[in-house]
Amino acid sequence: MEQPKVIALGFFDGVHLGHGQLLSRCRQEADRLGVCAAALTFDLHPDTLVSGTQVRLLSSTQDRSRLMQELYGIEEVLTLHFDDDMCSMEWQQFLQKILIEKYHAVGLICGHDFRFGAGGRGTAALLQEAAAKHGISCAVVPEYRLENITVSSTYIRTLIASGELDRARWFLGHPHMLSGKVVEGRHLGRTLGIPTANLIPNQELVLPPNGVYACRVRTSDGSYMAVANIGTRPTVQGHKLTIEPWLLDYTGDLYGQVVTLELWHFLREEKKFPSLEALRHEILRNAQQTRAFFADPTQT
Repeated sequence: MEQPKVIALGFFDGVHLGHGQLLSRCRQEADRLGVCAAALTFDLHPDTLVSGTQVRLLSSTQDRSRLMQELYGIEEVLTLHFDDDMCSMEWQQFLQKILIEKYHAVGLICGHDFRFGAGGRGTAALLQEAAAKHGISCAVVPEYRLENITVSSTYIRTLIASGELDRARWFLGHPHMLSGKVVEGRHLGRTLGIPTANLIPNQELVLPPNGVYACRVRTSDGSYMAVANIGTRPTVQGHKLTIEPWLLDYTGDLYGQVVTLELWHFLREEKKFPSLEALRHEILRNAQQTRAFFADPTQT
């Protein structure tokens, strides 16, 4: 039996500070009513079907769920498959069949510009009016702005793609994250005394420009400072894009484990070095920069 829920509605890509306004309100309303705080999202960005546009996302479905739970106390993340049937469903039917009958919503939270249902004909105002007729509370949250800029996933994607990680972190409220499984690499880092974890990039996600970054890596047994290279490794004649963090104080085997990379700060562009020793010397310098970054309380 599904328990009653207050449900925050949106796609929640990146789980930025604007989303946080909805999610915090959802948590408050759920506490007031003594029910479950939930958020509803989709596995695919609606633009993928509606306009045929492939949107590079800020976060995977799994990372979106974790961020909503960790940062805003959301107890249950409801992930719907966005297909042709969902795309053509009228907003009234979505409210009745999905929100009320399937998920037992007793409260709804949405943004001021929320649109849903076939053709985007459902609006926040229509949802609020219809919810009232069903005896369901519905709060509409105004836009959230920083520096007179509306906090949005679209804007943050442009920041990430241009390498403005510090500014993106400010709008997100947390560092940009990438998760992936650690796979076997060429073990070149190990021969240099700098063993790296090799992650396969998720092609659906927006990546920052190729370069070296100060990071933290979440593993199954803790969080570690790391120097991460995103790029093709030109010094060793690489061609395929890889993500390779060196966990500074980690000893152990990460193969097969899913880890999460928190991208905190850009250190330098990726470049070709004249020798492996020159590359090693630069990575060790980058490690010192990373330790200094995280030791500075004004940065984190």
